[in-house]
Parts: sequence; C-alpha cells; structure tokens
Amino acid sequence: MKEKLVSMEEAISHIKDGMTIHVGGFLACGTPESIVTALIEKGVKNLTIVCNDSGFVDRGVGRLIVNNQVKKVIASHIGTNPETGRKMQSGEMEVELVPQGTLAERVRAAGYGLGGVLTPTGLGTIVQEGKEIVKVDGKDFLLEKPIKADVALIFGTTVDEMGNVICAKTTKNFNPLMATAADLVIVEAAELVPGGSIDPDHIDISRIFVDYIVKTK
Repeated sequence: MKEKLVSMEEAISHIKDGMTIHVGGFLACGTPESIVTALIEKGVKNLTIVCNDSGFVDRGVGRLIVNNQVKKVIASHIGTNPETGRKMQSGEMEVELVPQGTLAERVRAAGYGLGGVLTPTGLGTIVQEGKEIVKVDGKDFLLEKPIKADVALIFGTTVDEMGNVICAKTTKNFNPLMATAADLVIVEAAELVPGGSIDPDHIDISRIFVDYIVKTK
C-alpha cells in the first residue's frame, strides 16, 4: 500500500505555478491553514483558486490573495476579503463569481464525470454571459460546465493513515465534494489515527480519493 503520510515539503512539491487548486472551507472554517501557510512560504504563484469564498485577509485562502500568489478566483462571494475586491476592480486579479449552489454542482459534476449541470439560476443576469442556454420541456436552463482542479487541498478533523477522513460538523462544507474533483488530493489532518480505526459509517471522504496526508502544524 502506498505510504500517504508525508512531510509538508513533499506534499506541496506537487503544487506548481499556474495550477488550478480546489480549496475546502467556508469563511475559513474547514480550510487547511497549515497547507496555505506552506504555499505562502514556497511562493508558488499564478494560481487559480476554486473555493466557496475568498476568506479573510488574515485567514483562509485570503492570505494567498494578499500575498499576490493568485491570478484568478472562482468563488460564490468575496465580501469578507476587501483585498479580493480591490484586486478585481484594479484588474490585478480575475474573479469569477458563481452562485453558491451552482459552484457546488459544477465541482460535483467534475467529480462524478458529468458533462455539466442545467440550472435556471443566473438566467437574465451577468452569470448568463457566454453560456449555452438549453431548453427542457419548454423551460430555459444555463449549461454550467464542470470545474476540475489539478490539486485539491482539503481539511480533515480526523484522518486515518490510509486516508479515510472525518470532517466534523460544518467543516464538511466543500471538502468532500472537492476531494472527488481533482487529479491529486492532499488532506491536512488535525488528528491522525491508525489505519482502520475509523468507523466506516462516520467516513466523509474515502481513502480512494486521498493521495497524501500532512499533519496540521
């Protein structure tokens, strides 16, 4: 069996300039903060970050934005991080705003191997611009295409050495979805336990999705 527990340095060696990165979390709840810190120290740049929101200036993915490491953000809202709005208005960084449910479904579509999802959300707004309209039973829907990433960075409250993950309470948010929709998945474990010690009924993310585990610092 592949050894999944690795050093932080080895794990983030797989993250290169220009990659698209899924990052779990909701207002920094369930965001892998130790991995974000390591990416800041590494200085990887020109990232496209897919996340529910752009965090805060001092928490979550917002720290990467403040440190000028992000070229594009795909998120459902950015209001809690004024630096995101400033960079968007100045043209320093591209921001694609996606309705929250649509964002979740686009990530899910990538994880499930679907060609996209149909939704009425955004019809008649700027969300519609450049997108195909599909008529079903006389009703119009936007075709929203999947969002897949090169790497997903997720957080686990409890992780066993095989890579099975429990995301406690509201840390579930986008973490289980994003773990299915990337070529490589790195999970930050707040607590690491022996392999097989997690009750299968409590697993939120199966080990089949997890490539590497790092311990929260």
